[in-house]
Amino acid sequence: MARVLIVGCGCRGQALARALRAQGHAVRGTTRSQARREAIEAAGAEVWIGDPDRIATIHYALADVTILCWLLGSASGSAEQLAALHGSRLAMLLERTIDTTVRGLLYEAAGSVDAAVLAGGAATVQAACSKSEIPHALLTADPAAGGDAWLAAALARIDELLAFERA
Repeated sequence: MARVLIVGCGCRGQALARALRAQGHAVRGTTRSQARREAIEAAGAEVWIGDPDRIATIHYALADVTILCWLLGSASGSAEQLAALHGSRLAMLLERTIDTTVRGLLYEAAGSVDAAVLAGGAATVQAACSKSEIPHALLTADPAAGGDAWLAAALARIDELLAFERA
């Protein structure tokens, strides 16, 4: 089985953690606040306190991770903060994954964040992962359309990443 890191382990991230744990995977979920520790642990995930706006605080969470999930399609903040999360911060994290055990990346490319920002993030993921030869998948299911559809799509993309074999 795999270890999955969920960056953005809010409500949907916790639902994904429960489903992945039920499949036998190890899960680590990030949060900015100790106040969310109990909920993340109840979902079966190891908690990592870190802020995706400060990549150094989550870099070591990549230890022994097979699949990295960047689930910030509905993150909140100013337009500048969201652009950085899906731009420069994401690019910095992707640069740091090269010398890790990460073998797949799931990027949430739908949500309440401006569509142009998410499209830019998807392009960043595609370029960086192609360069470093890390398989990636875009999660395009609309989280507002219903949790079950989103969760099924997320699990399907993770399964695809885990099944990927290099030619």
